[in-house]
Amino acid sequence: MQLGKGQKIPLNENNLVIKFDRPTTALEIDTAAFLTGANGKVAGDEDFVFYGNARHNSGSVILSGDALEIDLSKVPRHVEKISLTATIYDAEKRRQNFGMLRGAVLKIFGTRSEIATFPLENFTVENAIVLGEVYRYKGSWKFNATGAGFSGGLAALCNDFGIEVNDAQPAPPPPPPEPKKEVIEQKSEKISLKKGEKISLTKKSDNTPIIIENGWTAKGKDYDLKALVRYRDGKLIYVGAANEDEVLSTPEGAVRHGGDIKSPGEMEKILIKWHPDIASVAVSSYSALENGWGSFKKYGVFVRITNGKQIIEIPAASTSNNSFSYTLCFGEILFGKDKTMEVSALEMYSSFSSERRIGYDGDKVKMDIGPVGKPKSKPESNDSSGSLWSKIFG
Repeated sequence: MQLGKGQKIPLNENNLVIKFDRPTTALEIDTAAFLTGANGKVAGDEDFVFYGNARHNSGSVILSGDALEIDLSKVPRHVEKISLTATIYDAEKRRQNFGMLRGAVLKIFGTRSEIATFPLENFTVENAIVLGEVYRYKGSWKFNATGAGFSGGLAALCNDFGIEVNDAQPAPPPPPPEPKKEVIEQKSEKISLKKGEKISLTKKSDNTPIIIENGWTAKGKDYDLKALVRYRDGKLIYVGAANEDEVLSTPEGAVRHGGDIKSPGEMEKILIKWHPDIASVAVSSYSALENGWGSFKKYGVFVRITNGKQIIEIPAASTSNNSFSYTLCFGEILFGKDKTMEVSALEMYSSFSSERRIGYDGDKVKMDIGPVGKPKSKPESNDSSGSLWSKIFG
């Protein structure tokens, strides 16, 4: 059965797969689902299912790539509607919209066969679409071929469905001026460095490396520690263990990564030595998608810098950053030409849902101007071998 826009059909079985079937395209499209109540809003963040939260805690909705697996028998009582959506990543900056996509179809499958298809067409400047809706009606479930497109991307969708995202403002005010940096005199062996503060590292005659570690207070989480090395001639090298264009060590060995750590309770490490050709090293942490909402502040993430008896910590202290920041640049180590080094706390967060890494604009660290990093694997169903998705698509 082929549906037209706005057409509604009854759903006579509990187990469904709704697939956003589209041709290969240069557009970076993300699908998501919002489980809303009678007021059209989600009851909480857990009712937003996306690649960072791919399975609803009830087990009723599972996102698998561009498909949604739904078990209507498990949908919580407070949920009246499940809206499947699609958005284009970074659409406004890239000047992209769904008018550039042709031949996309929404397909609804039951346990044994296809129930209906819904061609998605006639879009122009839209960069977000509510593809379709599964909703309760007089004690039964129905499907609505919505196909409603609008601008504003994922941020606008989140706000519309009751998830507050500060980045959704169309014309955000200019950022406040950077706080005046204060140089702190080290009087004790351990200090917590706040944003805008900096401290000199004690010179060491044996050139013993400084140890950088990323830590957190929550259990069972995973953070990737990265360093962006800026040379005095302008060359940049990404040191890390998660992306193909990252290296574990700079050619001269002055900045070395200890390798990817996935075991709970262990921390990734970077070792740094002063080198005449290096101007600075910016240190950042990438939050794994499965860490979920507000992962930096919520999970007590920090960077610890150990230089002999000097121990400097830079915490994720900001409460104003939005829940979709995946990268936090903690700070920067500046290399003086006289074998001195200075730590500057920056605490800068990536923009909404950005997978771009930090970069340098001249001698200044900037967020979201580096290449797109390789994100963590998008979570899949806990039972892929026996899921409805695997039964239909093999």
